[in-house]
Amino acid sequence: MTLGRAELMIAQDKKQEKLIMDAHEVARALTRIAHEILERNKGITDLALVGIRTGGVHLAHRFAKRIQEIEQGQVPIGELDITLYRDDLALKKDQPVLKKTNIPFNISDLKVVLVDDVLFTGRTIRAAMDGLIDLGRPAEIQLAVLVDRGHRQLPIKATYIGKNIPTSRDENVQVFLEEEGEEDRVVILNGA
Repeated sequence: MTLGRAELMIAQDKKQEKLIMDAHEVARALTRIAHEILERNKGITDLALVGIRTGGVHLAHRFAKRIQEIEQGQVPIGELDITLYRDDLALKKDQPVLKKTNIPFNISDLKVVLVDDVLFTGRTIRAAMDGLIDLGRPAEIQLAVLVDRGHRQLPIKATYIGKNIPTSRDENVQVFLEEEGEEDRVVILNGA
């Protein structure tokens, strides 16, 4: 059997993917983080989740579902678009595509858990904190990430981490989620 050009390219791409977390490991990490959030905050009183678009929003909704199953109560969820807060807008050739920020509650005096999929340089998180502060004055901002890959350029540290993955700068950590039509997994793409 001979592979066509398209099939050969897909097969080569798969070889360059190194699986770091499968669906079961992703689910287990999210459940553990949900418990850690509840333990640190002593329940859900004055607690809110805000996901950074796009992957962080999906994860924030999953945390909320797990927290509701554990505590039998709901945590408010918001969605934050950080596009206009990025410090690299002037470096981009294309106009930024704005998505919707939707935080339908007052964040002032709440313990806000900011949620993202991958923590890398810290610049996305800095932009997200700027966006949150423009909306109110939270009592505390905590950070939950599925993956911390290192290489910080700013003094940002996650409060909750699904998995620490040491990487080189030329590797690309990619999180695939079922909400985006993929099977849950985390991979490293070499040289990407």
